[in-house]
Amino acid sequence: MRILAVGGTGTVGKAALSDLRKRHEIITAGRSSGDVKVDVMDEASIEAMFKALGPVDAVITTTGHGHFGPVAEMTPQQFRKGVEDKLMGQINVALIAMRHVKDGGSITITSGVTNRDFIRKGANASSMNGALDDFVRGAAIEMPRGIRINSVSPGLLEESAVKYDGFFPGHVPVTSVRVGFAFTKCVEGGINGQVVAVD
Repeated sequence: MRILAVGGTGTVGKAALSDLRKRHEIITAGRSSGDVKVDVMDEASIEAMFKALGPVDAVITTTGHGHFGPVAEMTPQQFRKGVEDKLMGQINVALIAMRHVKDGGSITITSGVTNRDFIRKGANASSMNGALDDFVRGAAIEMPRGIRINSVSPGLLEESAVKYDGFFPGHVPVTSVRVGFAFTKCVEGGINGQVVAVD
């Protein structure tokens, strides 16, 4: 398969590809790194990326950041960071990818643990992850040309535990290997409209 991984050079992206890269051609894309450059918040940039690459069998997105902070102090502007970056960045890619993924291909986006195991200072992340999972469930019933769409919802990765120290008390970090298998299930398997949790 020819797989486009948007955000494929980041921590979650590397985990997502840890198994798939053994068997498939991987093309990574990102704002500042990767085989091709793309700004997921710019529709024209996404269109240009697909035009340059041509058809692909699968698209994976592992991009986006939200705002972590006390909800009582959160501003609408801070909340919009998650909406514009993590939520719309991935949805932008998914919507445009539907016209470029081969018949019977797949799109896999990335949400996260915070919409099923809530944490303090995580209201923005919870909202974005919940919206991404529901987008997948809603979109799956009307995907064109046999294309499947799913999301992987990983817990705190071992590689990110230090970065997010204190935000996830009591959470047991998950390995990149397990996250990689979840993406393999979405890309190589037959599921559609599913949220694959990795806890």
